[in-house]
Amino acid sequence: MRLSRRAFLQRSAAGVLLAGSTDLLRAAAPRAGYGPLVDDPEGRLALPEGFSYAIVTEAGKTALETGEPTPRNHDGTGAFAVPGGGTVLVLNHEIREGAGTQLAVPHLDGLVYDPGAAGGCTIVTTDAAGRRVSERVGIAGTSTNCAGGVTPWRTWLTCEETEARAGERGYERDHGYVFEVDPFDRAALVDPRPVKALGRYSHEALAVDPATGDIYLTEDASGPNGLVYRWAPPAGFRGGRGALRLLGDTDGVLAAMRCTDEAGEHVPDLARARSAGTTYRVEWVEVPDRDARDEPVREQLGDGRVTRAHKLEGAWWGHGGAYIVSSYSSGHRGQVWFYDPRRSTLTLRLAFRGDDDGADGPDNISVSPYGGVIVAEDGNGANHLVAAAEDGTTYRLARSERGGEFTGPVFSADGRVLFANVQVPGTMFAITGPWV
Repeated sequence: MRLSRRAFLQRSAAGVLLAGSTDLLRAAAPRAGYGPLVDDPEGRLALPEGFSYAIVTEAGKTALETGEPTPRNHDGTGAFAVPGGGTVLVLNHEIREGAGTQLAVPHLDGLVYDPGAAGGCTIVTTDAAGRRVSERVGIAGTSTNCAGGVTPWRTWLTCEETEARAGERGYERDHGYVFEVDPFDRAALVDPRPVKALGRYSHEALAVDPATGDIYLTEDASGPNGLVYRWAPPAGFRGGRGALRLLGDTDGVLAAMRCTDEAGEHVPDLARARSAGTTYRVEWVEVPDRDARDEPVREQLGDGRVTRAHKLEGAWWGHGGAYIVSSYSSGHRGQVWFYDPRRSTLTLRLAFRGDDDGADGPDNISVSPYGGVIVAEDGNGANHLVAAAEDGTTYRLARSERGGEFTGPVFSADGRVLFANVQVPGTMFAITGPWV
């Protein structure tokens, strides 16, 4: 699949092992795709020549419709087309501190889950060019809202990357859940409730299979390392607005991934794979206590029964399966996997193995309308947005000039605008240019 009219002119310096190949590709400079990145005189984003950006929201500087300043710590983002043109975005704010912290998500009547927590989501509407039209609270009183995922029925599932219980950090309720945020129906936001059927653990991201309703979820945790989960809906479940809210706490089956190699041997950790194209068979092991009342979910299943990974990050549905990011492999280079539900296989699509100027710490991911995926870096050096085509060709789309990690890259439905955030203090950008 093509990524752009210039995507395959030259291999890039991101340094990946290509799926179906054992060659490590390294180049002297990141010149593939749209060309080299040009330093920004404003010190914000370096972009290829011909591209530009506008600031959509910025923590403490732009304002919500109710007058409060935009909250901080921008993270995972879902984008939805607005009838007549434009985009509505649901933006996570990864704030783990208790209520009262600076630039928290405002606690508005009816939209608060826990009065003691400061995280949540805002809902941002833009016009067709990516210019901000409005900004408001979607959910408040949640914690550490990291990533999440879009649903086939056009809502956003926001994930709490924490296992904190009531009494910690001043919280009044347990955390570590998934919440649904409807960007279009304000009434559906009132009295937020966790979708407890999806489990309580350090949620990172998720992807929904539109054909079956299965939800694939990643866990960013260690000691022991996190797991990939699948929630299979109960018989007769029909996804749609409000459907998840009606689920019982133990409805459906929550199970963890177990991989075996071509010899039928158990794979204990995804970091074992070194070459893109590596494929494992997948089976699913049911979780005994998904609400983790006595011990964390990832500790309930012994190492011989599941496959783990250090820092499981982004997830996104596309091309008939779920893309899953494992941020640690070969140091902090990381991997991008693809789960094919029809074949029950997990294939390593990208193995980032570059030099010091190569890709580092892949995190959030989304599927590009031009083919391939967009990966946000959360690395130890300069952070980039990295584009990767289906054959593994990669190149850099943007560089954060102030050093903060990129989060939440996602295109508008018409492909004209790439929205992306720099997490700290929190800025959403709308990037436009000659995509095709």
